[in-house]
Amino acid sequence: MAKARWLHKQGGVDLDPEVFEARWNEALVHECVRADQAARRQGTAATRTRGMVRGGGTKPWRQKGTGRARAGSIRSPIWTGGGTVFGPSPRHYTVKVNRKARRAALRSALSLHAGRGSIAAVDAPGFDAPATKKAADALAKWGGEFPVLVVLGHDEEAAAKSFRNLERVAVLPADAVGVVDVVGAASLVVSQAALAHLTALGKGERVAAAEPEVEEASA
Repeated sequence: MAKARWLHKQGGVDLDPEVFEARWNEALVHECVRADQAARRQGTAATRTRGMVRGGGTKPWRQKGTGRARAGSIRSPIWTGGGTVFGPSPRHYTVKVNRKARRAALRSALSLHAGRGSIAAVDAPGFDAPATKKAADALAKWGGEFPVLVVLGHDEEAAAKSFRNLERVAVLPADAVGVVDVVGAASLVVSQAALAHLTALGKGERVAAAEPEVEEASA
C-alpha cells in the first residue's frame, strides 16, 4: 500500500489503493486538463460590429458623379474607425466532461504522484498560527521538487497562510482542486482533511459540505 510521508514528523499516512494505485490514462487526463483550462478562460473579449459603432448614419457622398467609390457609411469595416468583421464576442469556453471520466482522470493524476513518491502529508492542525519559516523548513526537510501544490481543508487557515507566501508553492482548498492543478505540480502536499476529500472524490462518494461553526449563546 502506498504511503504519504509526513512533512515534519516520522511515519506516514496510508493511501487508498483504489484512488492512489490506479492505471495511468493519458487520454482522460488530457481531456480533463483541456476542459479545466478552458473553463478558467474569462471569455470577455469583444469587438464592435458596424451596427455598434457610433456615427455613420449619413451617406458620405452621393452615389454617382464624384468619381469615387460608392460608400454608404463611414463606419463600414473597410473604413478607419469602422466596425470589425467576424471579431470576437463574449462567450464561454466550458467543455462538458462526464463525471466518471473526471474521477478516473483524478485517480490517474493522484496515482502518478503516489507512484513517484512525490506526495506528502502535512499536519495542518499543528499550525496554531501562521508560520512561514516552519512551512519552509518542513518542505526543505522533505526534499520534494518544485512547484508544490498544497491542498488543505477550509478550516485550516493557519496552515494555508504559512505556505502561501513561499515561492513556487500554490495553496488550494480541497474542493477547488482540478486535474490540471494536480498534474501541473511536481509535488503534492495534502492535509488529512484534504486527503479524505480527494479520496472520496476519486471513489465517487458523496462529499459532505463543511458546516459553519455556530457559537452557542451563553445563558
